Amino acid sequence: MKTSNALDALKALAQESRLALFRELVQAGPEGLPVGVLAERLALPGATLSNHLNVLRAAGLVRDERRGRSIQCRADYTRMNALIAYLSENCCAGDATACAPAPGCAPTSRSKRP
Repeated sequence: MKTSNALDALKALAQESRLALFRELVQAGPEGLPVGVLAERLALPGATLSNHLNVLRAAGLVRDERRGRSIQCRADYTRMNALIAYLSENCCAGDATACAPAPGCAPTSRSKRP
């Protein structure tokens, strides 16, 4: 990942609602969530949600597709993992034993929502 791409992604995530939105999509898995469900879960007005999604799309963190009358959004896991790799590629002065790798997608104690 280029530094400019990492900066774009980090800028996009450096806002509370966008970070919450991205985390919802990451937790939803590869299927993602419809825009209406995102708006409901985050209690955001449609225009505000649309603006936040546009910022995340521009940073390459979110993809979407139209499904009939709704839009299904999903996190771009490839881009997310590239950002994590970029941030940790020179970790711990080359001593991998000094820091553990980021955990993979593992269940957490946080309950899933319907």
